[in-house]
Amino acid sequence: MAAALPNFRTQIRKELSCSICLDLFTRPKALPCGHTFCQDCLENVAGTGGTVKCPNCRRQVRLPPQGVAGLPDSHIIANMCDRLRQQTSLSGETREQLQSGSRCSFHPSEVLKLYCKQCETPVCEQCLEEAHDGHGTTTVKKVAQERSLTVQPLINEGRKIMDSYLSVFSGLREEEEALNKMKQQTYNSIIQDYNQMKQKLRNRKDHLLSEVGENHTKNLDRMQNKKDRVLADINELSATCDQAEQEVQHVQGRAEFLTQQTTLTEVVGKYRRKAAPTPVQTQPAVFQPTDTPVPVLGHVIVQPLPSAPVPAAPAPIPAAPASRGTGHHHGNQSHQLQRVMFGGQGTATGQFRYPFGVTVSDEGGIFVADFGNQRIQVFNLQGIFMHQFPTLVSSEQGMRPWDVAMDGEGNLWVVGKTDFADFAVQYNKQGRVLRMFDLQKSGWQRGVAVDTRRNHILITQTTGDGNNWHGEVMVFRPDGTVGQQLGMKFPQYITVDGEGNIIVSDVRSHCVYVYKENGQFQFGGEGSGKGQLYNPSSICTDRAGNIIVADTGNSRVEMFDKTGKFLKHITTDMEMPLGVAMATWGTRDYLVLTDIGEHTVNIFF
Repeated sequence: MAAALPNFRTQIRKELSCSICLDLFTRPKALPCGHTFCQDCLENVAGTGGTVKCPNCRRQVRLPPQGVAGLPDSHIIANMCDRLRQQTSLSGETREQLQSGSRCSFHPSEVLKLYCKQCETPVCEQCLEEAHDGHGTTTVKKVAQERSLTVQPLINEGRKIMDSYLSVFSGLREEEEALNKMKQQTYNSIIQDYNQMKQKLRNRKDHLLSEVGENHTKNLDRMQNKKDRVLADINELSATCDQAEQEVQHVQGRAEFLTQQTTLTEVVGKYRRKAAPTPVQTQPAVFQPTDTPVPVLGHVIVQPLPSAPVPAAPAPIPAAPASRGTGHHHGNQSHQLQRVMFGGQGTATGQFRYPFGVTVSDEGGIFVADFGNQRIQVFNLQGIFMHQFPTLVSSEQGMRPWDVAMDGEGNLWVVGKTDFADFAVQYNKQGRVLRMFDLQKSGWQRGVAVDTRRNHILITQTTGDGNNWHGEVMVFRPDGTVGQQLGMKFPQYITVDGEGNIIVSDVRSHCVYVYKENGQFQFGGEGSGKGQLYNPSSICTDRAGNIIVADTGNSRVEMFDKTGKFLKHITTDMEMPLGVAMATWGTRDYLVLTDIGEHTVNIFF
């Protein structure tokens, strides 16, 4: 415990240090983005024009008229920094006193080595002779040792409380960072959708203007052709009439007049029989606005943080890394399920190397056992990455996780293996190890489930080799002691339904076993027909009690009712579905599936 206080102070000092000067905050100022810095540090990085860019999240902030000094003070952080400085100073003084020994206030040259039992006070040798003669005494060291026996438990308790508070404080900082990150992601999504919609409107505007221009050109061409024909007729009539009029005036009684009269008769007769010119039927383009309302970019849904609750979308998911539909069949009826798919093979954030088991918290947080990367990754129901943590069994040894389950307190139970042993580990949602116990090394991958009504942890196990395999379900109490055991051939994944029934997939017998209080039954059987299974893996139940099975060998996901009767194929277009979990928001159900063939996670809704 002697090292606990310095370690605690080191951690709390880190939390209370400015990320610019790396020292305790001095006159801390809070930016609108939530990050805090020393006033002098902000003044040093503030730009011209009354703005400052946050050194952490790079957000541009407009300063008040008073500049950095006008930003709100963070009084709580300032008080905590002052207290930490005082504790550090007092700690130094205490060390000096211990080195020099406590001096008597009446005789400064004397050290307080004795303790008067009658007066209950430390005394020096001169005090003993002058004022405490005949009183029972002992040494200060002995009294201090006796009292330390009662003080030390309180110190230990205080240390534990401080550790828990520090954990909460660190969690709040992580939540703050996640909140800032998600806000920026939301900003970017809105701006991106706006720009895309603006570009679509601009393209549509240009297209409509082009249509109007082309239509106008066609109308003008038709109009000009008509004008040309009418003008030619006018010229012919005018010339004929003018010539005849001149002959009437100058050559009456001559023979030429008779010829000219004949020409006039023919031309006028032609136009008498010809229909009069009609107006050109033009087709002007008119813009007619649509009756639909102004396009809506979307909606901003207020969501909780991942480590408080994890964000989830109770409404239809508006955007995600990838989305497509898949057939959802039942008899002769079918309707389209929406699917969000994310991931891909790799080691980067949001990628997977063999995503095995998956579970969903009550708040909608998707926890994926990323087997090859030795970690748990957390997403929301939109497929947006929230955070991750390594699956450790010690500070230096990582565990490859097979399966993950949520207990009644919102903590995670993870089963996995190292090169030498198998383990069951309980983590909180931020990845801190709460408890752990060893498991006998299994010859097959394990599944884990939590019976929240009885507070039991259920873990599958297969031991042996060759033709001498032995499978069982072990039922543990949280402290690691073993209770009931259920035997079968090759149990793999396991769940507990709302009635407390235990449901287990047996990969080698291609069946699902249901254990009830009044007996057991099984369904499935090797094959690819309706109701048959081939290497079934993870299982879960919906709120109606229907059993959903990842039929890995047949590359599909099946639904059976609680009696084992086949109901429908949920999806038949995944490569190797393995992990399966259900989430419910309001009246909508979300089915989460892992695909170890494509290294992806799929959300059906």
